[in-house]
Amino acid sequence: MNVFTHRILKLHAAAGLAGVLALAACASVPPPTASLQAAQQAIVMAEQADAGRYASSELGEARAELVAANSAVTDQHMVLADRFANESRTEAQLAYSRTAYVKAQAINDDMSRSNGALLEELQRNSGDKP
Repeated sequence: MNVFTHRILKLHAAAGLAGVLALAACASVPPPTASLQAAQQAIVMAEQADAGRYASSELGEARAELVAANSAVTDQHMVLADRFANESRTEAQLAYSRTAYVKAQAINDDMSRSNGALLEELQRNSGDKP
């Protein structure tokens, strides 16, 4: 066996070992339980805030991402499952924030109308006095 063949065999052995280690590392990644729970909790919070009414597309996307995360766990793709779970949580938080914004904007608009009515009443009352 010449030096060149010997080096090629070493390279093949090293590549094979690296492949086996990479597969073992992928197989040993645990399910992203914390990420899945955080996503589920964020969805529940958004639902409780009435995001289905005010931010339905974002809430729907959060639910779809959570389904994808659970499917990835079933398929043993834990890194992908973690990514989907984080995207789900982010979409649910966006739905919650959008809902809070819309509700706050409605309250602000209502208060502005009330203030306007009060100002009109004050002006009418001040004009009636001698």
